[in-house]
Amino acid sequence: QVQLEESGGGLVQAGGSLRLSCTASGRTFKTYSMGWFRHAPGQEREYLGGISWVGGSGTYYVDAVKGRFTISRDNAKNTVYLQMNSLKPEDTAVYYCAASWYGQIMDPLYDYWGQGTQVTVSS
Repeated sequence: QVQLEESGGGLVQAGGSLRLSCTASGRTFKTYSMGWFRHAPGQEREYLGGISWVGGSGTYYVDAVKGRFTISRDNAKNTVYLQMNSLKPEDTAVYYCAASWYGQIMDPLYDYWGQGTQVTVSS
């Protein structure tokens, strides 16, 4: 089992950048694929993309964020990052990280979730 904690959310102006972090507990972080989701009020939860367990297939992004968002991981720190650039007001949401043991990152099927961090983009 793994526990996840996000940080780095906040208020940013349109066009700005934020980097979210998600730190995982446990010694087997390298065996987990990690994903990022967001949930805006009145909308369904949206999968943004993921990064594979070490030795897997790399990264995957949905079209809505491809080219603006970058997912990376630092296995020495048990941390996955979501770098968000060129932010838009419609990116305002609660952002969640998630983990899946040897998961397939093109499928938004994750087993463990963080508590979320709020990102607000002002116009």
